[in-house]
Amino acid sequence: MVETQKQRSRIMGAVRSKNNLTTEIRLKHILMQGKNKGWRRHLKIPGTPDFSFCKQKVAVFVDGCFWHGCPKCFRLPKQNRFFWKTKIEGNQRRDRSVNGRLRRMGWKVIRIRECQLKNKRSVLEKIKRCKTLKG
Repeated sequence: MVETQKQRSRIMGAVRSKNNLTTEIRLKHILMQGKNKGWRRHLKIPGTPDFSFCKQKVAVFVDGCFWHGCPKCFRLPKQNRFFWKTKIEGNQRRDRSVNGRLRRMGWKVIRIRECQLKNKRSVLEKIKRCKTLKG
């Protein structure tokens, strides 16, 4: 059966991601290997960060390179370019909005791209630096 664009949009809009497990699990292992403690997952604050350090008020998001338009990795698909460009730009706008809301609430925000997870030391250092900054 072929759906109209409106029907397809409604169907796709109903699909909800539970989380980006592969990147989150990779960061979880990096945090555990680096002996980082005090983090929680999916805290109910704006944007629902992947990891949160409540005591230091640090929110950590792990962003997939495709879905968040990584300047290093993202390639716009050849098919349906307008849709994908609009979708990725919308995700980036939402990310900036969430960052601003959290910062106004006194949180420090870290966004780690999927491609950055390859350099574990750099990721751990970025988190450590942010945790020690004074609000």
